[in-house]
Amino acid sequence: MPSEKTLSAKKERVAQLVEMLKNSAAGVLVDYKGITVAQDTELRKQFLRKELREAGVSYFVEKNTILRFALKEAGLDGITNVLEGTTAIAISNDDQTAPARILGKFAEDCKDEKFFLKAGYIGEDVYDEAGVKALSKIPSRETLLAQLVGSLQGPIQKLAATLQAVVDKDNEAA
Repeated sequence: MPSEKTLSAKKERVAQLVEMLKNSAAGVLVDYKGITVAQDTELRKQFLRKELREAGVSYFVEKNTILRFALKEAGLDGITNVLEGTTAIAISNDDQTAPARILGKFAEDCKDEKFFLKAGYIGEDVYDEAGVKALSKIPSRETLLAQLVGSLQGPIQKLAATLQAVVDKDNEAA
């Protein structure tokens, strides 16, 4: 039986995680068992410091039992079935695809099944491994907006050229 102090600390950690989960837009659970020291260093240097932090994603390792209690309390108990082995979680408060996109990219780079996506969620919707992999392929919001602007730019330029041709023709006739 854990001491009262230990139990109190665990309950406090669960409460903190519940608050984080409820305030988050999305999250992804990953298994990192067996990655090499070099890969772990790359993950921490390149992905954690640069990409995850720039995207506003929190990434940390948590005990499965504490995470299980927090996920159930936050209403995400459909995701608790993957809480076995080593588990890390990435949580974003703003971007719904950033955790899956960034960690999915790293998982593809590992290729040897030592780092893989377990499951994830967006709001209250829970996704299995295949769903999170599909989410990881979605471009960022900024990229999608740039693609939209690019696709609208061509027809607008054609319209402007056509209108200019009409104005030029009217000027010649006058």
